[in-house]
Amino acid sequence: MLTTPPSRKEFQVIQRILDYLKGAPNVINSRDWTLRRSAERFASFTKFGNVAVHSAVRNRSAKVTVFVGSDAVRQKALNPQQAEIMDNLHKTLYTLEEYVKRAPIVWVNRTMGNNDEFSPHCTIFVSIQRPEMIRLAYMTWATLFPVKSDGEPKQYIVYIPEWQESERQILVFPEISTTVVLGTDYYGESKKGFLRMAMWNAKQRGMLGLHAGSKILKARGQDGRLRRYGMLIFGMSGTGKTTHTCHTHGLIDKDEGIEILQDDVVFLKKDGSAYGSERGFYLKTEGLDPVTQPIIYKAATSRNAIFENVMIDYEGNLYFEDDTLTSNGRGIMIREDLCPYISDDINLPPLDALDGLIVAFITRRHTVVPLAAKLTPEQAAAVFMLGESIETSAGDPKRAGESIREVGTNPFIIGDKSYEGNWFYDFMKRHDGKVQCYQLNTGGIGEIIENHPNGVKVFKRKVQRVEIPEMSAIIRGIVRGTNRWDKDKYWNLEVPTFVDGMDLSRYDVEKFYNVDSIISQVSDLRCERAGYMEKFNTLDEKIIRAAGMM
Repeated sequence: MLTTPPSRKEFQVIQRILDYLKGAPNVINSRDWTLRRSAERFASFTKFGNVAVHSAVRNRSAKVTVFVGSDAVRQKALNPQQAEIMDNLHKTLYTLEEYVKRAPIVWVNRTMGNNDEFSPHCTIFVSIQRPEMIRLAYMTWATLFPVKSDGEPKQYIVYIPEWQESERQILVFPEISTTVVLGTDYYGESKKGFLRMAMWNAKQRGMLGLHAGSKILKARGQDGRLRRYGMLIFGMSGTGKTTHTCHTHGLIDKDEGIEILQDDVVFLKKDGSAYGSERGFYLKTEGLDPVTQPIIYKAATSRNAIFENVMIDYEGNLYFEDDTLTSNGRGIMIREDLCPYISDDINLPPLDALDGLIVAFITRRHTVVPLAAKLTPEQAAAVFMLGESIETSAGDPKRAGESIREVGTNPFIIGDKSYEGNWFYDFMKRHDGKVQCYQLNTGGIGEIIENHPNGVKVFKRKVQRVEIPEMSAIIRGIVRGTNRWDKDKYWNLEVPTFVDGMDLSRYDVEKFYNVDSIISQVSDLRCERAGYMEKFNTLDEKIIRAAGMM
């Protein structure tokens, strides 16, 4: 069902609300130190001296998020909940306009990014009708940079967490850079609200917003020469994007090392540079381990960290494996606490200033998908469009573990997704030879799933999982140039046949399935991909063909 687009009256109501909030007597422009102190009054303290908070809503509300505006930004089809929201939009906005005149509201200004071209000025208005909701303003403050008066473009969020639960909705107005959040107290709506809007605004300026981490890797090749590579790591929430962005990969020999730039969203330019966005990294805490994730663990247990929906006991002990409350426990860690591995700059330099760029698409599969694959430009663009992974509790807890596809592994794209795939493909062709692309599977091999009549999924076999040190070995081999690659027996892809420090035989697909089963699964997956790609009418044909032939 498609609903009639809004008239300019709706935009005018939003503008009146913003104009009122900027000078109203019930709106407090909070200062940094008072914001933190106020938030801590309603938080628990962990044994590390940092704070832990809990929300009633514990994941993003994607099913009630609607994009409002012209045909360029609206969803092509709405689910019943979204259609009802659009039908009641006029009434909702006028109710909101009256409500903000009475509610106590805190106002925080921050800046996203740190460059002279694209550093959005971010303003959030949070209702503190429930005083503990001051934490939403504090968490936003912690994640972004100090305000720059000349920051552009201007982006706004109006956040009313106490709105009726039955009328929860997230209204996104891209063409006036405003998001309205009603009826949820989950911080992710604020974080992604600003990032989603920034990606849209970056696209209007010829850049491509990516749901990707960024870093710089210094490694010595087989010829003895030290090289400096940029790296972009794509991945859905909970699949290992932050883990591998914030990891040394064992690059600890003389003069080798890493510089961590960003972990979530960057804005890619045609010269290969990428502007960073945030000062706070938002990680899933499930399985957080000091041995395999030492950099993250150190930052996450510093005084500056903020935990959200993580199990904590009366003595302040944290239990990262306890999912009694939710499997989507989160933490904000400040990039300064990642020392000595952070760069002074959050921006990835252009290709001319590097020895190359490595692009890694993280997928999480548990059947016959290779652990790693080296991609041609066409295959890379196809993998970008397919965005294959599994659903995590960050998106939809009820579907956690199910196979999903999301263009660019990015659930926050506004507008034409084919445009993004074509942009990326043009980028790859323009820099062919200087940009290396890979798909990395952080899942494993060996899973067999049977669907029973009662709807319960039964996992019939243990998965041979890819552990963090092993994926790190693959990445280390990529930058050092020590991996050996050859054509796969079943896939039209180059896969590693040797990785220093890793026993690839443990992941031999024929140890887990017979040949007929492998061929059948590969064929089924190719058919799924081809069917999925058919909906992108304006996508370059070479990308579509590559998706069905990999």
